[in-house]
Order: sequence, then structure tokens, then C-alpha cells
Amino acid sequence: MAGENLTIHKIPQIQVSEITLPRWFAVYTTPRHEKRIAEHFGQREIESYLPLYRTHRRWKDGSNVTLELPLFQSYIFVRIGQNERVRVLEVPGVQRIIGSGNRPAPLPDFEIESLRADLHKCNFEPHPFLAVGDRARIKHGAMAGMEGFVVRTNNSLRIVLTLDLIMRSVAVEVESANLEFIGPAAQRATAS
Repeated sequence: MAGENLTIHKIPQIQVSEITLPRWFAVYTTPRHEKRIAEHFGQREIESYLPLYRTHRRWKDGSNVTLELPLFQSYIFVRIGQNERVRVLEVPGVQRIIGSGNRPAPLPDFEIESLRADLHKCNFEPHPFLAVGDRARIKHGAMAGMEGFVVRTNNSLRIVLTLDLIMRSVAVEVESANLEFIGPAAQRATAS
């Protein structure tokens, strides 16, 4: 045994690639099926997160109920490696994983983790997406019904209102809950 040659084999180091590293992805679902799809994910041991908010509704019979509804209608977040896409897409009601072309686009981990940590601390509720340049209408107050363009976002939104008759504009800060979306920025040129 002393004279035998020993062959030493190097064990290759396994590197974790982006394909297997779990990341958060947004999954687009059939509307009003988010809770059921989340149950399917749980049964298939796919880590998912469905943010819910509470809202109070009054039915036609006068009774009041508290409902838990998805904060982002038609979306659920899943934490998977990119090589697990098929497992997600096989779940009934899943339409697609959001991304560019055929490549799913991962979400920043901190966004989902912050949402998970703070959702119960704050009173979140859905609101139409408003971006700088979007056309919006004021819903309540002295300027209710006036329309303009969002020019800056902050804790509140600044909307530019134009008085066509005198060809002047004014900017006013309005709480986002007091605005309703009319059209995207791309329609600005055609709406004028």
C-alpha cells in the first residue's frame, strides 16, 4: 500500500447562479382569484406573498361587512429561482410572470420585505397609479371636477390646472386619494 499511487480528485465548487437563487417575482393572475391561487402556491410549497387590506362595505340589505381584499388586484408575489418558473405557471389561474419578453424580472427584495414588515402598521389601500405627466381629475372639495396634469409627486401630488379661456395654468397640491386617473402621459399630446 505504501508504494501505490493515490489519485486525488478535486471536488468542483458549486456556485449559486442567478437561475437557482430565489428572488421575488410578480405573478399576474386571473382577476378575483388571488386568494385561491395563493392557496395553490402553499399546497405546492411555492413561497408566495399576497398583501391584503381591510375595507368596510355595506351590502344592499344594509348589513356592514369587513372584507380582506388584495392590495394589488390580480397580482401575487412569489419567491423562486428562475429555473422554477414552470412550477408557478402550472398553477391554475396564473397568467404570466411579469418581466421583459420571455425573461421574468425580479423585484428588489427590500420592496417586498418592507411591504411585508409594514403592511399591518399602516392603513394601506389601493390607489390608481399616477405618474408625472398623467392626466387626473380632482374628486372632492372646492375644485372638484377640475382636470389637469400631474407634475410632481411627493407625499401629496401637485397637479397643474389649466384655464384655457385665459391661457393660464396654476399648480395645486392635492392628496392622492382626492385624484382620479383620466389618462396616461402618452395621451397628453392627443388630449390637448
